[in-house]
Amino acid sequence: MNTTSTQEQQQIGNEQPRTGYGHLVIIGGHEDRSNDMQILSRFVELAGGKDAKIVVISAASTVADEMWQTYDRAFGELGVARRVHLGLQSRQDANDEDHIRDIVDATGIFMTGGDQKRLLAIIGGTALDAEMHAALKLRGAVIGGTSAGASAMSGHMLAQGRAELHPEKGSVSLGAGLGFLHKVVIDQHFSERQRLSRLLSIVAQNPYLQGIGIDEDTALVIERGVGIEVLGEGAVTVVDGRSMTTNLHDIANRETPELIDVRLHLLPSGSKYQLPKEGDQEQRRIPQPLLEFLENVTKRNPIS
Repeated sequence: MNTTSTQEQQQIGNEQPRTGYGHLVIIGGHEDRSNDMQILSRFVELAGGKDAKIVVISAASTVADEMWQTYDRAFGELGVARRVHLGLQSRQDANDEDHIRDIVDATGIFMTGGDQKRLLAIIGGTALDAEMHAALKLRGAVIGGTSAGASAMSGHMLAQGRAELHPEKGSVSLGAGLGFLHKVVIDQHFSERQRLSRLLSIVAQNPYLQGIGIDEDTALVIERGVGIEVLGEGAVTVVDGRSMTTNLHDIANRETPELIDVRLHLLPSGSKYQLPKEGDQEQRRIPQPLLEFLENVTKRNPIS
């Protein structure tokens, strides 16, 4: 949620000129932090390389200092000199003016893993939350998140629950996320923890949401208004149930529903799509369901 006024938005925009339309780097967890660091390297590149100022938010974790040490070392090895840790422990911390100032001139903001419910309980709807939206949407900063930090990026956030072998009605619940993306829900550690049934359960109950499952050491990179790219060792799975037929409303909780005509897109590492420009024949080469996904996730949603 964001409560920044129009006047405040203009002031922020004047203080920090736009460098682009903003990127999201959504990571499925367990990204390489010590070898070639492909995903973190891309994050740093998008944030401005050695001139970047990267703020690490470890609020999702109960071992925040350990998280900070890991990313402080990784970003330092990638040549970033300006590295800041926000070890937020309360909503008061997330409304503190000193912490907000750290976000105001950040070119990269990175959210660690942990528990996404904890993360939202601390920063959701705070001044820091609003400033993160301004950083992305007004100044063109890059926001990254891994594991819990990835799930928190969408407006609808996977809060809790599991479905082991098959989708189950009522097995998974959603909560409010940070809202950098809309009409999607994000799951992480996807293939490694066999979470397709869980994502199908969400889509069955909420067919207007497209499910995004991201493997470990894999990232979905989104450039707002431009396109997407998949990096890393795995793949991104997209589950689209908007046109499906289901008997979910007729069955009891914990029963497995019929799910007919659910579409699945698999985007392995190296997949890259850009929005077609007006009159561009490229649009014909992107299947319509994938184009609709692309248009949704790259949409330049305004400050709200």
